Amino acid sequence: MGPGLTAGRARLACIVPVLDEAAQLPDLIDHLARQPVDEIIVADGGSSDGGPAWLARRRAQEPRLRVLSSAPGRAVQMNAGARAARSDWLWFLHADCRPPAGAAAAIRGALAGGARWGRFDVHLAGRRPAYRVIEAAMNLRSRLTGIATGDQGLFVRGEAFRAVGGYPPQPLMEDIELSRRLKGLGPPACLRERLACDPRRWEAGGVAATVLLMWWLRARYWAGADPAVLARRYRRVR
Repeated sequence: MGPGLTAGRARLACIVPVLDEAAQLPDLIDHLARQPVDEIIVADGGSSDGGPAWLARRRAQEPRLRVLSSAPGRAVQMNAGARAARSDWLWFLHADCRPPAGAAAAIRGALAGGARWGRFDVHLAGRRPAYRVIEAAMNLRSRLTGIATGDQGLFVRGEAFRAVGGYPPQPLMEDIELSRRLKGLGPPACLRERLACDPRRWEAGGVAATVLLMWWLRARYWAGADPAVLARRYRRVR
């Protein structure tokens, strides 16, 4: 039984989709090992960087850790992790995000208090002043619209996740579409605890260019564009 866990509590699984994220795994698993979660499920989409072998070795020290092989695609991998989970509640986390110490306890409080689903505020882990503006805008937009992005550590009751069909099997905006469906069941719990996320997307594509691209992609998606077409454009800056 992991840190802070007691018998009789609802079980919580943290599900992480990965593809060639070996550099992120040691710090990520160390962070999650300190959280009061019942399962740490890593859904690997076919990594070739040694990540699965490292996870297999790490599992000897962390019995809550499970590693699944999945077809690639973040939505596909997260759905595979959700199907494999033995827990009542599900928490989806990207490999380049780090939860604060009280993250799992905050999830438990929100869901035990009646929320069907929710998300965290986000903090971009960098010193550039532009990141403070971007994260503030992301958090405010999410709070006003009730839409969460994958960087915000979406969590959900298992029965609510299944009721909306899980993540739609699309290559981009799967988090936005899931949020839109979950809003039909109730508003999200918008937690002010902040997940620290790697700003590598903005570093790779340039801050201004990436912000404009993300606005354009989201606008195109809401206008009905094919997610597969949008995904090809998005991958050019990853």
